[in-house]
Amino acid sequence: MITFNNVTQVYDNGTVGLKNINLNIEQGELIAVIGSSGAGKSTFIRTINKMIDISEGDIQVDGISVSSLSGKKLRDFRFNIGMIFQSFNLITRDTAINNVLKAFVPKLNAWDTFFGKFSEEQKIKALEALDNVDILDKAFSRVDQLSGGQQQRVALARTNVLDPKIILADEPVASLDPVSSVDVMEYFRKINREKNMTFLINIHDVDMALQYCDRIIGIDAGQIVYDGPSSGVNDDVLRTIYGENYKSEIIG
Repeated sequence: MITFNNVTQVYDNGTVGLKNINLNIEQGELIAVIGSSGAGKSTFIRTINKMIDISEGDIQVDGISVSSLSGKKLRDFRFNIGMIFQSFNLITRDTAINNVLKAFVPKLNAWDTFFGKFSEEQKIKALEALDNVDILDKAFSRVDQLSGGQQQRVALARTNVLDPKIILADEPVASLDPVSSVDVMEYFRKINREKNMTFLINIHDVDMALQYCDRIIGIDAGQIVYDGPSSGVNDDVLRTIYGENYKSEIIG
């Protein structure tokens, strides 16, 4: 479903973000991307929806070459790829349901966009998406009145409402307390199982990655140094990913 063929990405300042990446990702996989800060994890997942352009090679999603996309074709392509951020990217002074409904804005005509007119079907889907992450009771609460964990669940509902094939999550639990982090990861796994969505989660917490994700991709200096089942991750693998000081790296 997602294929990286000899992918290299170099930033304008000469920094190598990714180096000669080759891998395949199948539909319905739940994958954690781990590695030290600056290793290339965010770069890796953001090339999939062309938030970051690659310098060499090719990325294909369902047979479509991502590098070839621009304009309307790129916008249409991104409807099938949801994105979740550490900072939630919500309109905090608006309600939870209105934030979810914002996912439909690119599909509205100019008149409906100006007046914020959504169809009954879209409103029902938004409520269902909130219900799917057990936050329906907060549908008409302002986002700034919600906890961080609840806000991330609203962000997940906003992404999920469009039924994407892929969800990319860039450090989605980094700013959350341990209890909220567990809740969010539980909902990721729930939606992954129920809808067979592919999840790629850039995550710092190794224990959480191993607990919730089936496959681990370890990145160091822009290169994949481990790609395998979570059950195969041991001290030697972590040392390869994080270096000799791996224990202090993954704890703090």
